[in-house]
Amino acid sequence: MGEALIRGMITAGLLKTENVMVLEPDGDRRIYLRKTYSIRVTEDAAELARSCSILLLAVKPQVLGRVLEQYKALVTDQHLIISIAAGVTIRSIENGLGENAKVIRVMPNTPALVLEGASALSPNSRVSADDMNAALRIFSAVGTCVQVNESLLDAVTGLSGSGPGYVFAFIEAMIDGGVLAGLPRPVAEKLVLQTVLGSAKLAMETGEAPAVLKGRVTSPGGTTITGLHVLEQSGFRGTVMSAVKTAAERSRELGK
Repeated sequence: MGEALIRGMITAGLLKTENVMVLEPDGDRRIYLRKTYSIRVTEDAAELARSCSILLLAVKPQVLGRVLEQYKALVTDQHLIISIAAGVTIRSIENGLGENAKVIRVMPNTPALVLEGASALSPNSRVSADDMNAALRIFSAVGTCVQVNESLLDAVTGLSGSGPGYVFAFIEAMIDGGVLAGLPRPVAEKLVLQTVLGSAKLAMETGEAPAVLKGRVTSPGGTTITGLHVLEQSGFRGTVMSAVKTAAERSRELGK
C-alpha cells in the first residue's frame, strides 16, 4: 500500500521524487524502491523525521507500537502523522507519540495498487484545514477519498476495506457460472471482468441509482429478471448486507 501511494503521488505530479523518502529496514527493498521510483531511502528514523514534515505510517498494526516508540522523541507539532494501520485508533497513536501529535487515520483498500482505491480519512482535533487538504490530495492520487468521523471507520472497513474480497468472490462465482453454462474459462473470465468494470464505470459516470440501471437491463419475462429471481430466492442482497455489517463489527472488536 505504501508503494501504491508513492506511485500515485509521483504519477499525479503531487510530489517530486526527491521530496519522497522511505524508511525501509530491508536492504533489497530499499534498492528496489530507489531504482524504481528514484526516491530517497533510509534506515534511519531520525533522518526521516528531519527530512519530512508528513510521516505516513504504512506498517502492519502489530508492529505499530514499536514504530511509535521509535518516533516518539523525533516527532514535533510540525509533523503531520498519517496512519493506514488497520484498526489502530487515533487515541492509540496519540498515546504512543504524545498528546500534541497531529494525526490522520486512514482506511484505504487494495485497488489503490492500481490507482483505483477508495479511502476514508479521519483527523484528530489538532489537524488543520491545510493538513487535511494535503492528506486528501495524497489519497486522491490513488483513487477516491472521503472524510468521515473516526466512529465510522469500522463501517468503512466492513464496506470498502473488506469490499474487494466480496467483489472477487462474486467475480469468481460469475466465472464459474459461465463455465457451468458451457463457456471456456478464459472466455468467461474475460467477459466477467469487463462486465464488472463496465457496470461500475456506468454507475459512476451516469450518477444514476443502481436500481435504475438494473431496471434498464431487466425486461419482462427476460433472462436478467430470471437470474435476479434466483439471487433473491437465495437471499443475495441480505447476505451481502450481513457480510458488511459483520466485517464492521469484527473491525470494532480488533480495535479494542
